[in-house]
Amino acid sequence: MTDLITEDFVELHLGAGDRHAVTRQLAERLFTGGRVTDLDGFLADVRTREEQMPTGLPGGIGIPHAKSAHVVVPTLGFGRSADGVDFGADDGPARLIFLIAAPEGGDTEHLKMLAALARKLMNQEFKDALLSAPDAATVAGIVNREVVPS
Repeated sequence: MTDLITEDFVELHLGAGDRHAVTRQLAERLFTGGRVTDLDGFLADVRTREEQMPTGLPGGIGIPHAKSAHVVVPTLGFGRSADGVDFGADDGPARLIFLIAAPEGGDTEHLKMLAALARKLMNQEFKDALLSAPDAATVAGIVNREVVPS
């Protein structure tokens, strides 16, 4: 099985910018890693989803996501922002951003991934571990261990 996230899909120092710029930064990693076949096509799908409803969650979380014909396998990108990025949550900007990329036909996998991630994000220890992780490999290990449905 392909890992949901690898250290190549983790950016611990997201640059400043709005949610679209930050999403592009993470999507570029998925594109470079061969998980997304058409960067602009995938970003258009993510933007369409964002326009339906903001993807910010309480507690400093952003979860931009899309099912897309341009995604090869279910993949998760992760970014950390010191300043936070506005994803439309009522309580302010997101410091932890998860980009969920799901293949167009992968309905149940996409929902399982979202549900597992949402459950873990209610756990403060999980969020603290991601906020304090020293490197990308640590983040990938935490997420693969805690979020991937077994």
